[in-house]
Amino acid sequence: MSSQISMDKGQAEPPRPQGTAISGTGPGLRGHPWLTLVTVAIGITMVALDGTIVAIANPAIQQDLQASLADVQWITNGYLLALAVALITAGKLGDRFGHRQTFLVGVVGFAASSGAIGLGGSVSLVVAFRVLQGLFGALLMPAALGLLRATFPAEKLNAAIGIWGAVIGASTAAGPIVGGLLVEHVSWESVFFINIPVGLLAVVMGVLILRDHRAENAPRSFDFPGIVLLSVAMFCLIWALIKAPEWGWGDTATLGFLAGALVTFLVFGVWESKANEPLLPLSMFRSVPLTAGTVLMVLMAFGFMGGIFFVTFYLQNVHGMSPVDSGVRLLPLTAMMIVASPLAGTVISKIGPRGPLVTAMIIAAIAMFGLSSLETDSSFAVTSFWFALLGLGLAPVMVGATEVIVGNAPLEHAGVAGGLQQAAMQVGGSLGTAVLGVVMASRVDTVLPENWADAKLPPLAPAQEDQLKSAAEVGVVPPSPEGTPEQIAAAVKGVVHDSFMSGMALAFTCAGIVAVLAAGVAFFTKRGSADAGPSVHV
Repeated sequence: MSSQISMDKGQAEPPRPQGTAISGTGPGLRGHPWLTLVTVAIGITMVALDGTIVAIANPAIQQDLQASLADVQWITNGYLLALAVALITAGKLGDRFGHRQTFLVGVVGFAASSGAIGLGGSVSLVVAFRVLQGLFGALLMPAALGLLRATFPAEKLNAAIGIWGAVIGASTAAGPIVGGLLVEHVSWESVFFINIPVGLLAVVMGVLILRDHRAENAPRSFDFPGIVLLSVAMFCLIWALIKAPEWGWGDTATLGFLAGALVTFLVFGVWESKANEPLLPLSMFRSVPLTAGTVLMVLMAFGFMGGIFFVTFYLQNVHGMSPVDSGVRLLPLTAMMIVASPLAGTVISKIGPRGPLVTAMIIAAIAMFGLSSLETDSSFAVTSFWFALLGLGLAPVMVGATEVIVGNAPLEHAGVAGGLQQAAMQVGGSLGTAVLGVVMASRVDTVLPENWADAKLPPLAPAQEDQLKSAAEVGVVPPSPEGTPEQIAAAVKGVVHDSFMSGMALAFTCAGIVAVLAAGVAFFTKRGSADAGPSVHV
């Protein structure tokens, strides 16, 4: 029976009717579902916090280590590449060796590599250890979902994932604020050192509390050709999406990496259909809800991450806010996600995911269309309303789509399903940022010359116009030459900001359309019922 569980290094329990409580856990802490949730939440806090806190430290790193712009970009890109490439393979490691062990290795490695970054002393070492961070983060994230999947019974899994989503939201929201305070009052190294005490706490609690649940038919071998093929395909795809804004979408290198990704994915699919112990069992996708949940996660991340990418430029470059202030301005978004995630988990547990997910994506679409109407002088009340509405729409999707993917996968593939969920987010976010970036750039390139002419400003040389367009794409007003009349400087500022707002409006409109499509995909989701986890101490 697929719901039978092997405990702690292969110690198996006798067969039992599905849904029966596991005996022998005793009154102790080990295996307690809610304490397990607290433990994995502490570990996840490191990764979620790191996603936004490092961006605040990048300028200080660049100045202190005399790094180039390309070096600073690699601090982010190296981490994202390692994370995206390794997620599904890391999930498979959890299925093979146990999610408890994989989680603990991930936490220790993530905290240790964080400390090494702070002690590195050179940009090359910072980048190298950021890649290690990404690899250990890839171990940690699917293992956390695998532990929740195996520990909580199906009827309580949504509530657990809801709290898990709230922790991610809170950590993400805290990143810019905590990072700004640490960089300003301590040092940029402290941004990474903060992970060490968090990691130590997660390890101590993990050793005492986490129980190693493994499915009886968990994988016993590795699909090394599948690992290589999937890693190459994911690298080519994410690398092309990262570099496309710099190279251009029509560039030979961009097209070459995209073509390489497509071919390698096809070869991977053929291989997986024949492998005895496939890395990513294609039979999982026979589940329509699981497939729909994966597509929904990609579309949600496309619209959210792709659209929200421009909001930071809007707040900092158009409104002139500091990074910390812009993080505070985004609190209505993240605060609503923190509040709504556990509530969404409770609602989805009672009535199933389909209705809440469809409704949530419609709300998110309305919010994105609303954000497309922002103006250069939009008030705090206006932006807060649309950000809060977006958070209200996104929270149920984060919770529900995650449960649909993980809950509809067999227990022996819980880690792979967790990796699939995270990989879908990474691909969707990278794709959204790249594609909507092209939409933004194209719109700015079109309207800026028109706005310039309407303002009756003196003609620009082609090189000057190209520089102005590049600056306007992120809302930056180039410094005016000394002696420029205030009226001219104000007109240039108005042209740049109006052009940026036009591009952001189109990007959010496209994100809203994608959200409407995602609402249609949500119709195909349903609650996971396969291999319910044990009902212990719940």
